[in-house]
Amino acid sequence: MKIFRLATCYITVLILTELMFSCKNKSGVNEPKMMEPSFTSDIESFRQYTYPEWFRDAKFGIWSHWGPQAVPRQGDWYARKMYESDIYNRQTNQPTGKPSREYLYHVEHYGHPSKFGYKDIIPLWKAERWDPEKLMALYKRVGAKYFVSMATHHDNFFLWDSKIHRWNSVKMGPMKDVVGLWQAAARKEGLRFGVSEHLGASYTWFQPSHRSDPSGPMKGVPYDGANPEYQDLYHKPTAPDDFAWLTNDPGNQQNWLSCITELIDLYHPDLLYSDGELPFGEVGRTMLAHLYNQDIVKNKGSMEAVYTCKHLVSEGRWVRDIERGAMDSISIDPWQTDTSIGDWYYRTGQKYMTGTEVIQMLVDIVSKNGNLLLNVVQTPEGDLEQDVLDILEEIAAWIAVNGEGIYGTRPWKIYGEGPSINKQEKGRFGGVKDVRPYEPEDIRFTTKENILYAFCMEKPVADIRITSLGKNSSIDGRKIKSVSMFGGDDKIRWKQLDDALVIYLPDELPQWKVSGFKIEFRK
Repeated sequence: MKIFRLATCYITVLILTELMFSCKNKSGVNEPKMMEPSFTSDIESFRQYTYPEWFRDAKFGIWSHWGPQAVPRQGDWYARKMYESDIYNRQTNQPTGKPSREYLYHVEHYGHPSKFGYKDIIPLWKAERWDPEKLMALYKRVGAKYFVSMATHHDNFFLWDSKIHRWNSVKMGPMKDVVGLWQAAARKEGLRFGVSEHLGASYTWFQPSHRSDPSGPMKGVPYDGANPEYQDLYHKPTAPDDFAWLTNDPGNQQNWLSCITELIDLYHPDLLYSDGELPFGEVGRTMLAHLYNQDIVKNKGSMEAVYTCKHLVSEGRWVRDIERGAMDSISIDPWQTDTSIGDWYYRTGQKYMTGTEVIQMLVDIVSKNGNLLLNVVQTPEGDLEQDVLDILEEIAAWIAVNGEGIYGTRPWKIYGEGPSINKQEKGRFGGVKDVRPYEPEDIRFTTKENILYAFCMEKPVADIRITSLGKNSSIDGRKIKSVSMFGGDDKIRWKQLDDALVIYLPDELPQWKVSGFKIEFRK
């Protein structure tokens, strides 16, 4: 009996050992958790979701927020605003008595929207200078680890080879499968590929196209959106109470589900972005379950898909996205900021972020367990202005030297210290401002294994004092083994005092404003 028990224990240990090592590869790194495609429209089923490591490690993605609305060179939302002879308050659905700037521009340059509507803008989008392979190679060099293509904006124009919607880029405009060509270019460069859908809001967003001028010589003449021949572009008129961001019409909701399901099944993206919260209750959850389930099948049991939306609380079921803003503290769950270096669509004379502002934003976001998805503004023709190229080159130069402290890192015990900690102004769409001024005393932290990375968010003008790393610090009082600077040839002089780590200012600092330091602790 004793021998039998010993043998049983021995076999049990062997089995447990085998199970333990089967979860690791030969290098000892945890393998992705194997899953079954068991997600359903039940909200509780999404609690089994696990964030893929590729997304947590990537930190930086580039977005092409691009389409026919770039043609007039007037910026975002042109397809709606060109019909706003009388701007409606989006909260009350009541007229304000004021025409939009875009409506006045459209009448002057194209004619009245009853005669020349958005349907007539679409053929003008030729994308004749668009070179997706060249741009993707640039974006990889800039440091992007994933790329996201616009799939459809609120204008209900699809950038993929749709079999259920005639208003698409293969049949009209550039006569190209924009999503497919972007995906092929991303795969060639080894980047993860995502798509963004803004269709959920389209059904109410496009309703101004059904109206007419409230006054003037064209008073009462319906815009072209009221023509039943084009209803599949402009959507049907909604009910008087259906004017919120997301439609309450069941037929519209099912149309959205069919379209986004087609998109998923054609391209099997690594990431899907929705512009808003997860739409339409159970209908949206049906889409999300399909996204996750087909990804598990595609990856033979490994969950690699990421879904980002603007739900305030993800609870581990998807990635929370914050537009034009950032978290004000470290998030337990990974999250993402989406923003643009300028307007969302090309606009003549627009002001762009500087490369430094993008770098500062990236570092701050990563220190709080987030990713940055950055829209790089393309011309209607598909290329980039020299101003944009210069910004990207500044980012590329910085990331090539400092990227070790960004990619594959995780948040430290605190995300940072300095004056900006107490000056976090509210962002436009939640959180705090994504772009804001910093001072030399502002520090942000990331970590990897036994190494801490500390970034000075503005060029230091005196010796750097990091109070969180003093010998008597309540945050981390471990003894420091070494300190080095990214991009500097001089040996860094430093001293760990009771109240701070002091890094003595070297004779020469790198050319960029955000300086990164690598700090190794004694084991």
